[in-house]
Amino acid sequence: MAEPKARPAAEPGTKPGVEPAPQANNPLHGITLETVLTTLVELYGWKELFRLVNIRCFLNDPSIKSSLKFLRQTPWARAKVEEIYIQTVVYPEGRTM
Repeated sequence: MAEPKARPAAEPGTKPGVEPAPQANNPLHGITLETVLTTLVELYGWKELFRLVNIRCFLNDPSIKSSLKFLRQTPWARAKVEEIYIQTVVYPEGRTM
């Protein structure tokens, strides 16, 4: 009797047998959260980021490392930061996706 063929392992973060959604309309595709945050800090500084997104880790002894940890654990804050990046860097003229 022939042995069944082994299925290739699913990529991390995906479900086996489910195709990942295409990323054609995702303006953040291929851009890491660290890149997003670093760019915004260079453009605005920590105090202005705190004013735009009321997150204490942007005000009290801010660092990229601690802010990344918080943003990865807090979806609403990450969404706000990513939206600011999209409005400022990706579509600065006010274009939409």
